[in-house]
Amino acid sequence: MSRISTRDAGEPSRLLRTYVVEDNQVIFDNLVATLEEMTPVRVVGHAADESTALAQLAERCGELDLVIVDVFLKAGSGLGVLRGALQCGLPAPRVVLTNCASDDMRAQCKALGADRVFDKSNDLDELLAFCCGLAQRGAER
Repeated sequence: MSRISTRDAGEPSRLLRTYVVEDNQVIFDNLVATLEEMTPVRVVGHAADESTALAQLAERCGELDLVIVDVFLKAGSGLGVLRGALQCGLPAPRVVLTNCASDDMRAQCKALGADRVFDKSNDLDELLAFCCGLAQRGAER
């Protein structure tokens, strides 16, 4: 996996205020470090379970630019987070980052409003590119 940052390439982009739903602390810490180093992302919130994520997303509904969700959580699931975000009309793009990115899981996530589904093992570069592209599009508005 290449680690070439696109953060400084081209026109400056804005920081994406990002909320992460991930229950594994090591994965969360590494993800935040990678996102904040390699992309124009600033993680502004985090939850490890569905109910906390839903409560905090409702409180911050208009303040977020991106939500990253894992499917399997300590309590509840990322699918429940996606469902709740869809029902409350959360305007921020939602992406799923999971170890279970089967075709069926991708279809379920998209049906619940996920913009993209990324595999933790194989698609990290694609997630980084997605974040950079999202920030660039936002800066052009």
